[in-house]
Amino acid sequence: MSSLALSQLLLAMTLTLLELESTFVPTAQSELSLSGGKSVQQLNQFSRVGESVLVTSYVHLEFSNRALPPKLSENFTLPTVLAFFSSRMITALVLTTECHVDHSGTSFCTCHPDYQWNTTLCSLYPNCCGHRSERDSCECLSFHGPVPGYCQLLPPVPANLTLDSQLQMHRNTLNLILLKKEKATNLRWYLRQSENHRPILLWPGTNVFQTSNESQAGLQIAHMSRHWTGEYESIFEAQGFRRRLRQVVKMPLEEKDVVRLPEELSISCAASTGFQLRCCIPLTNMAYTATWSPGEDSQASLQNMPDSQCFVLAVRHCPAANTTYTCTLQSQSLAPLVAPVSITIIQDGDTTCPEDFSVVAWNVTKAGFMAQAPCPMNKTGVVKRLCGSNGIWGPVQDSCTEAKILDLYSKAKLLLEGQGKPNEQVPRILRELQRQVGVVSTPSDLREMLHTVTLLAKVVAETSTELTDRALKDLLTTTDKILDVNISSLWTLARAQEPSMGSDFLKAVETLVHSVSPQQHPFSFSSSNVLLQSQLLRHSSPLGYQMPSAPPLLQARIPWHSLAPLVLNGTNVRITSLALQKLDSRLPSNYRQGLRDTSYATPGMILVISITADGQDFTQAEVIMDFEDMNGTLHCVFWDHNAFQGRGGWSDEGCELQAANASAVQCVCRHLTAFSILMSQHAVPEDPLLDLLSQVGVGASILALLVCLVIYRLVWRVVVRNKVAFFRHTALFNMVICLLVADTCFLGNPWLPSGYHSLVCLATAFLCHFFYLATFFWMLAQALVLAHQLLFVFHQLSKPLVLSMMSILGYLCPLGFAGVTLGLYLPQRKYLREGKCLLSGDGVSLHAFSEPVLAIVSVNGLVLVIAVLKLLRPSLSEGPAVEKRQALVGVLKALLILTPIFGLTWGLGVTTLFEGSLVFHYIFVILNSLQGVFIFVFGCLTDKKVLEALRKWLRGSRSSNSAISMVTNESCTSEHSRERSELASYEEQMAD
Repeated sequence: MSSLALSQLLLAMTLTLLELESTFVPTAQSELSLSGGKSVQQLNQFSRVGESVLVTSYVHLEFSNRALPPKLSENFTLPTVLAFFSSRMITALVLTTECHVDHSGTSFCTCHPDYQWNTTLCSLYPNCCGHRSERDSCECLSFHGPVPGYCQLLPPVPANLTLDSQLQMHRNTLNLILLKKEKATNLRWYLRQSENHRPILLWPGTNVFQTSNESQAGLQIAHMSRHWTGEYESIFEAQGFRRRLRQVVKMPLEEKDVVRLPEELSISCAASTGFQLRCCIPLTNMAYTATWSPGEDSQASLQNMPDSQCFVLAVRHCPAANTTYTCTLQSQSLAPLVAPVSITIIQDGDTTCPEDFSVVAWNVTKAGFMAQAPCPMNKTGVVKRLCGSNGIWGPVQDSCTEAKILDLYSKAKLLLEGQGKPNEQVPRILRELQRQVGVVSTPSDLREMLHTVTLLAKVVAETSTELTDRALKDLLTTTDKILDVNISSLWTLARAQEPSMGSDFLKAVETLVHSVSPQQHPFSFSSSNVLLQSQLLRHSSPLGYQMPSAPPLLQARIPWHSLAPLVLNGTNVRITSLALQKLDSRLPSNYRQGLRDTSYATPGMILVISITADGQDFTQAEVIMDFEDMNGTLHCVFWDHNAFQGRGGWSDEGCELQAANASAVQCVCRHLTAFSILMSQHAVPEDPLLDLLSQVGVGASILALLVCLVIYRLVWRVVVRNKVAFFRHTALFNMVICLLVADTCFLGNPWLPSGYHSLVCLATAFLCHFFYLATFFWMLAQALVLAHQLLFVFHQLSKPLVLSMMSILGYLCPLGFAGVTLGLYLPQRKYLREGKCLLSGDGVSLHAFSEPVLAIVSVNGLVLVIAVLKLLRPSLSEGPAVEKRQALVGVLKALLILTPIFGLTWGLGVTTLFEGSLVFHYIFVILNSLQGVFIFVFGCLTDKKVLEALRKWLRGSRSSNSAISMVTNESCTSEHSRERSELASYEEQMAD
């Protein structure tokens, strides 16, 4: 402080009054003035003569143009002053208030120990830092102008703060009780987690409960954790002063709090001579000592991190054998925490995974071990990677999260539980989120950021916090960046772990936008993915409310008749509309009753509208929305957050398609939620007759396929006398087996318990998918063999080679498709159809089943064309009309035989995607449910050799021995001639 500044002191003098005297006012001395006689005089008026009374009087001293004498800062007595008090004796003289005045005339007055400013002055004047705080200790105040008073002696604390135990265990309940002896007001609770942290105000959140009555007040922490340890402070006002009481709460660490890096380690002594082990614990208010054992040939050190401490052991040389190092943590009389780390030495001949770099650097690791590494800089977590038994690295298990994003999530979580001031913390966290959204690079980053927004929305809803203009812009900017296409791939991975993430985020944004402060109206925001408009509706708005367009939404409006009852009552009606692009694809593909069994697409936009009148939310209003004309069957829908056990889903309840023309589609909804429009690609109509035809057709196919298997069992040796016949009938036989299993699973589906909890249901859906696909792949194998024989007549095929290739094509290829589909869609809970044990009809079957089938059908169609051209070429060259007619009849028979066998009827499935007529659906169901019957008729009954062998067996004219003799006698013909003969017989069969 400058030497020109003025210093002042207020002293308290305790005097003994011996007799009643006249008013006395001491005279001022050089550089010293005393004031206080007025107080003495007043007391004398109420005292009797001769009484001895102790009185405290205050003396005001001013020191000009020089520094304050250092001895005056101590308790002292001034013998010279006693001369002024002839019949009174000063028994104590104590400094109470020390003031320093700066050049602007502001006085900074500090109380000495055991003295304090009263609550009246403390609430009227700022503290010496220029702030007014509910938690301020009232020990230093600043005044502009004359100082209106002085610090007063504090009476004994009229309360006592108790708790059940200072040492709390995890998940225990903490109870703090304030026992009051006097009336206490303005009671508040604070928590200071460490010396370096500011005290945090506690409010009744999800983990904090507060009670109060005349005799006591209580604070309860329902579930204790290390985030709730520290110094608890109760601040209240009593007897005109602000008082505070404190209690320290501690919690010992648990074994799960100890992080070992790594948890286990395999090391090659040839590649590395030493290694480091870390044993890390979070920061705590309890002192821990750490020891490593064995500690020979190593050096231990302490590494302090922003939120943790790591005890590092640097081992200089490889141990001679496998060793377990143990980190032991000890605190006072508590049981020690033990964290073992196993070290395995890689021996010569052991299978290992080589050094690699993926996310982080991976050292040589023994097969079967899980390698660990700390996350890259500025990220929290651990990266893991399994070294497979074959010495091949597995995928990286990356649980790393940006440290700042994780810190914001932790702050939001603790805020919801009851730590901090919501009106200050919510805008602060939103501002930081907007800055951190650009560093999102992993699914865990995205999940924690969305969780943070969800937690903030719950805080706002619980405390009715109003967002400022700045906070709302931060939220909408964050939302725009989260929805941006640059991180769309992260959504897929994150949703696989948490399917309801998109729905929770939509609900959170709705809540936060709805909490905009009334003072911020009108308010608008526009970006590539977010469009918001919020305004107050007045009496002079007879046209109702209308929001700007956001393609594909042309217009959205609320007619006047829905708003008139609110506006005409004189209430302040606030309407907020929010259009979100790209969020529709982030939502789960869940559809309520009436929308199921259909594959939908959304136009990419969701509209959210809310109405508030005098602080009360309204959910019923008529909303009219005009959308651009789109292809497909349209459904007006809204997002129901309560559907599907809280995961959310699309519903059309209360919404209807009212008008449609060549340029626009109009939807009308009579409630306020998140709206959109769905486009279906002509789903199979709900028709009981279609279901009945399907069940009957599949049952007939099963019977036909069983008969086919019996026939093959009887005549197999007769009909497969050469390689061409063997290949053809082997493909047909496997088709029969696969289709029989698939049809059986399909037919038994209605009697199985449905849902993802049923392993039988999941297995049935997988088998249906696999064996139906296998049926078509065996069709493809048959077609490829036929094409080879037609195009390369003189080229010989090796039976073992062709058989193995056909098996790979017939079973391994469909197994790959079915397995990948299961792995991709089961974690997203999009594998099963709603209420059935079949593959989901929402995009999954279109890509995982129909596309491979249609590709096979296309190849088989090409083979059919080749076969037809082969038949036409000799017939048309001869010229006579009769022979031409016979050739055309042969072509017709070929089409009738090959079409059902090669599955070409599935080409009709393409028609049902573009045509909603029931006729095409009936044709499609009938032809495909009878696939087994067609294979039996055209694969068995139309084959001359099969029929001939079957007739002979039925007549009993030949025994099995004679049949074998017949085959043996024919073996004198060359293999090549028999194959030519079989092929010719096959062509003759189609031409007859």
